[in-house]
Amino acid sequence: MSQPPPTRGRPRSAAVDTAVIETVLRLLEDGESVCGLSIERIAREAGVGKAAVYRRWAGKEALMIDVLRTLDEDQPELVGESVRDDLVALLEVMRRRGLAKRHSALLRTMIDQMKAQPRLWEEYHDTVVRGRREALCAVLRRGIATGEIRGDLDPELTADLFTGPMLVRAVLHERADLPEGLPEQIVDAVLAGVRPRP
Repeated sequence: MSQPPPTRGRPRSAAVDTAVIETVLRLLEDGESVCGLSIERIAREAGVGKAAVYRRWAGKEALMIDVLRTLDEDQPELVGESVRDDLVALLEVMRRRGLAKRHSALLRTMIDQMKAQPRLWEEYHDTVVRGRREALCAVLRRGIATGEIRGDLDPELTADLFTGPMLVRAVLHERADLPEGLPEQIVDAVLAGVRPRP
């Protein structure tokens, strides 16, 4: 029985992958910009060789795309019984992400870099933003169908009304409070304006 040919090179180390990605996140948390990062510096601060980084990623943009992917957490389980409860659950994820320094630091970096790095911004949108936006709009469309939300409203615009206050606090006002109960306050305030008129 013939043996499979031996694989060439050393197997990829998950520890090196983690060290590099964690180093990028730490540098971004500390205020470094994407433009200010170099593969040489990342490798040095991660304690790995530059060649090890290039074996895994073709360049800084490819590395940053993988960094973005590591931050995408699972969507909350939406029960589907109450539009209000589902909206609160979605905004609670945003609140927790805003409390996490690395999430808010990365988001501010992406906003700063979106013109200079259009592909990176597109990847961030596709990886992190789009799925959450679609889930929120699906809840809003369900609310319109059940009569909990007015049918003359654009779900995309209505979604901005719910997410805007959280994003302003998490991104534009770095030291703004994100207290427990904030999602409920936002949802109740916006629902009061978008419910069907009597």
